[in-house]
Amino acid sequence: MAKPSVPDPIMQEAMNYACGSGADCDSIQPGGPCSQPDTVFAHASYAFNSYWQRTKSAGGSCSFGGTAILVTVDPSESSIYQCSLSSSRMKSSD
Repeated sequence: MAKPSVPDPIMQEAMNYACGSGADCDSIQPGGPCSQPDTVFAHASYAFNSYWQRTKSAGGSCSFGGTAILVTVDPSESSIYQCSLSSSRMKSSD
């Protein structure tokens, strides 16, 4: 998931990388089931997890330049992740 201490412009850059490199970011587009809350932190967390879930078996990295953290507890119960996560579940991202 996204690291809360990272400034939005840096987080946005990392999210752009994830979305352009394998993450399914359709759900965080305006009007999508995961578009709310409409924050860089929430969208980046979703994008990072989607990227990791889709690329980990092929050796995909999950550090995103230090903008993400590995979590061991599923944060999807948080209000940030109250959405349909279709192909990805927030379980681990770094």
